[in-house]
Amino acid sequence: MKSFPFFKKTLFFLFLVLFFNSCKDGINIFSPQDDVKLGTQLHQEIGNNSKEYPILNNLSVKNYVQNILNKIINSPSIKFRNTFKYELTIINDDKTINAFATPGGYIYVYTGLLKFIDNEATLAGILAHEVAHAECRHATERLTKAYGVSILLNLILGEEPSLLAEIAANLFTGLAFLKNSRDDEYEADSYAYEYLKSTEWYPGALIYFFEKVKQNEGNSFLAVLLSTHPLSKDRIDKLNERIKKDNLPQPNEKNLFSERYQNFKKTLP
Repeated sequence: MKSFPFFKKTLFFLFLVLFFNSCKDGINIFSPQDDVKLGTQLHQEIGNNSKEYPILNNLSVKNYVQNILNKIINSPSIKFRNTFKYELTIINDDKTINAFATPGGYIYVYTGLLKFIDNEATLAGILAHEVAHAECRHATERLTKAYGVSILLNLILGEEPSLLAEIAANLFTGLAFLKNSRDDEYEADSYAYEYLKSTEWYPGALIYFFEKVKQNEGNSFLAVLLSTHPLSKDRIDKLNERIKKDNLPQPNEKNLFSERYQNFKKTLP
């Protein structure tokens, strides 16, 4: 009889593995609702740390970028638009060129990134990439691997109610939620491309970002970006192959929106 609780947990775990999987066939014992809870706690931590994350309180700038994000999450490929927050925060830091997503669809973009890129389609590609990280639930998938099934089962079954707060604190301290693997990056690139196919922007616009990063790869201001979003030649090759396979026509102002974006950049502080 003593083995029954273990048997029950094992069955419950198998159910969760089958039900709460990510975009690929990875194991994720967190539910999408857990992603939202975890992301909300992280969002509060970030908001309370103005030294590390100075938030830009400029409504017109935020609305411009949020409007792009809103159009991306209307893609038919988005699964969690009614579950995840998909709320944008702009971090006022010109020295950092980066963007990241926390569980539950919280998206963060640095002003340094906004000033680094040259057209609106590239920004849309980057936002779509971060949406893909959230949709594929990469952060909580990595947590499942890092913490182990037995510990997380206690969390899911309600036997460790303080564990979620502890995990959020550890994530925030170590910035572990930022560190994507190369496989995560490949997958996010692929989904970002799909999301943009249903929008007004050129689906392959991430290639412009990749090329500009490569041109500036030795510069220290890219250190954070490259540590959290590794850029390998394979990523560039895979995207170019996708563009070629789909026989995309050459992009132009009508799907890059360079002029509109340059006007937007003039409004940045």
